[in-house]
Amino acid sequence: MLTERQNNILKLIVERYIKDPIPVGSKVISKELNCSSATVRNEMGELEKHGLLEKTHTSSGRVPSEAGYRYYVDHLMEPKKMSGEDMLKLQLVFRNQQLALSDVITKSLQVISDMMNYTTVVLGSKSHENLLKQVEAIPIDEENLTVIIVTDKGHVEHKNIKLKDVSLDEVKKTVNLINNLISGTPIDEISKKLEFEIKPIIGNYVKQHEQLYNAFYNVFSDFTNQEVSIMGRHKMLEQPEFSSNINKIKSVFHKLEDEELLRSIEEDDDNNIKVYIGKENNIDNDVTVIQTKFKNGQEEGTIAIIGPKRMEYDRVMGLLEYMKENIER
Repeated sequence: MLTERQNNILKLIVERYIKDPIPVGSKVISKELNCSSATVRNEMGELEKHGLLEKTHTSSGRVPSEAGYRYYVDHLMEPKKMSGEDMLKLQLVFRNQQLALSDVITKSLQVISDMMNYTTVVLGSKSHENLLKQVEAIPIDEENLTVIIVTDKGHVEHKNIKLKDVSLDEVKKTVNLINNLISGTPIDEISKKLEFEIKPIIGNYVKQHEQLYNAFYNVFSDFTNQEVSIMGRHKMLEQPEFSSNINKIKSVFHKLEDEELLRSIEEDDDNNIKVYIGKENNIDNDVTVIQTKFKNGQEEGTIAIIGPKRMEYDRVMGLLEYMKENIER
């Protein structure tokens, strides 16, 4: 059990190091606490013995250890109220009545990524209860067109496809066939319906049926498999921990490309905000993952913020709490 002074010293060191990644010396802390540098050095030594601080090779100052961050989050961190500026930026997204919930979530996480310079992730935001409402195809030129997919929840996806020697009339027949036969189908059953209901008969209506079937099948497969969205992957480059270490940034980038690895973030069934520091997460020992689950009607998923261990924990948790409340409202 730490003394009150040790708690104060650890809290000051963590918060100073979060703000500026420079090892913290005893003189800085002694001025804050109005006590001698010798006293602070002794206390810092005790905190190091407890495994909560670490000494660097390049400085006599200390930095928080992984255990130090965990102790700070569990015992010392005070929730930070959102600033008016942060709240206003997110309110502009949440109050946009023209956006589907999934779009609100991704756009608000993009805003947070831009504000914090961290990577943000949303997992499984598309509900399996979403039904296909309509498919449209808009020609761009002779070989390219845009396929638009609309669900009953108002979610809209579009993808450009390339077709060779296929007439617009053939495309229209294919779209009509899909709309007539699989409109109202849950999104996770569309691929099966295409294979067993559209594929056997499309040749009776469309000449270039193989090319058209494959093109539309790929469009729907991409749509139904989009369970992971990542915003601000490049933000890791702006963190000093990674910007000077090419091998580390390559490793983190590779892991952020691994959707199966990212899906492991949502394995915790607890609906509270969870903090996974360093070795506690599956992404990387040098990052922190803060996540929470959400549910709105039939739509549910996980939102997460990924950054360095030197993360603004109090601010991030406040932002996630605000997002969760607004999503579930």
